[in-house]
Amino acid sequence: MQDRAHKDAIYEQLARVGKAVAAPRRLELLDLLGQAPRTVEALAEQTAMSIANTSQHLQALRAAGLVESEKDGLYVTYRLASDEVCEFFLKLRSLAEARLADVDRVKRQFFASMDDLAPVNGKELLGRVRRGEVVVLDIRPAEEYAAGHIPGAVSIPLGELKKRVIELGKKREIVAYCRGPYCVFAIEAVKFLRARGFKAVRMEGGIPDWRAQGLPVEAEPEEATA
Repeated sequence: MQDRAHKDAIYEQLARVGKAVAAPRRLELLDLLGQAPRTVEALAEQTAMSIANTSQHLQALRAAGLVESEKDGLYVTYRLASDEVCEFFLKLRSLAEARLADVDRVKRQFFASMDDLAPVNGKELLGRVRRGEVVVLDIRPAEEYAAGHIPGAVSIPLGELKKRVIELGKKREIVAYCRGPYCVFAIEAVKFLRARGFKAVRMEGGIPDWRAQGLPVEAEPEEATA
């Protein structure tokens, strides 16, 4: 009976994590926080939720030890509690893609064009960047780029691409990336660039995937992002 009570207590604690991530919106919040820390207001805008609902979801994630928060005046900033949380999300995503056929169906429904995907070997890509053979384009918001990006990547947020496209030469191939396989930013960027005569492809993975492979990530100094 003591052994049973011990097991029940352990599995009850494990179930807290399962319960915390059993809502689609909370998984989206974890995905966003894997890019960079954010305020409740910023997360609400990104997820199209009210601030109140966003706060409730974040509190559930915090209660399970998956995120941490810090208050600065009127604003509360959330971040992942550790790198293990990011790894957990990536493994959960990978498991779902491997075991649930509906995941692939939904991806193909919303990402119909797969011909713009570039098979990317991280070390090879870094070498091509250093040799000036390719431009790696980070089209996420500036704060996400500042928090962590592929070394040598150029930051042009998607909303600024139209007016800043002149900064990109047409002599080199462009590899665009965004938040990961479910993000449409890179798809839109590649379509825009190809329509204007650029040779452009997208990288399916994002910075969390890149980091999980043990590849280097650069971040902007805090004073540069303040």
